[in-house]
Amino acid sequence: MMKWHFEDFVYGSIDGSVTTFAIVAGAIGASLSPMVILILGFANLFADGFSMAIGNYQASKTRIEFIQKERKREEWEIDNMAESEKQEIRDIYTKKGFTSDLLDEIVRVITARKKVWIDTMMKEELGLIEDGRKPTDTALSTFFGFNIIGLIPLIPFIFLYTTGLAVSVSDSFLYSVVFTGGAFFLIGIIKGKIVKRSLFRSGLTTLMVGGIAATVAYAVGYLLSYFIK
Repeated sequence: MMKWHFEDFVYGSIDGSVTTFAIVAGAIGASLSPMVILILGFANLFADGFSMAIGNYQASKTRIEFIQKERKREEWEIDNMAESEKQEIRDIYTKKGFTSDLLDEIVRVITARKKVWIDTMMKEELGLIEDGRKPTDTALSTFFGFNIIGLIPLIPFIFLYTTGLAVSVSDSFLYSVVFTGGAFFLIGIIKGKIVKRSLFRSGLTTLMVGGIAATVAYAVGYLLSYFIK
């Protein structure tokens, strides 16, 4: 069963909403039709979303493989260089301020169980912690976040193209701005909640980042359409 990783979902959501809206803004700036906007938008959703998911998968897998390699090395050193490894444990906890009998007891307890010994060396010496995250789960969380939230800037154009409502492209773009701005702010709030920072400030920061990306894309599209004409 898949286990959701919210931080990866937020990571994908931010990138998906920013890049998709940037494409929409650039296409509007270039005066492209709603159909072309949808084609470019959905191409970005699936292609870039898949690329991000694969990249996250490979990064997670590489980290796991590196931790496993280091764990095997520590296990070999404990099996073949026990006294040296005990001294390393002693040095680590000496630096933490433990001395005398308490230090001896800590070293004895940790080195009495091989797994605890290895786990301690991994964390304290190498700074590596096995979090049990599966690369597949992180990749899927990123992909779904990218596509679900990244779809929001396209919703007004989907309705415009499929329903035939008397809504102009400029009005659809205005709705897209509002929807996407709300999505940016909401993602920022969620991000702030995860990292335990100001929700309003985090939401505003994400909104500003998305706004800058959209403004740049719109300006590039507008300038290109001007020179092409």
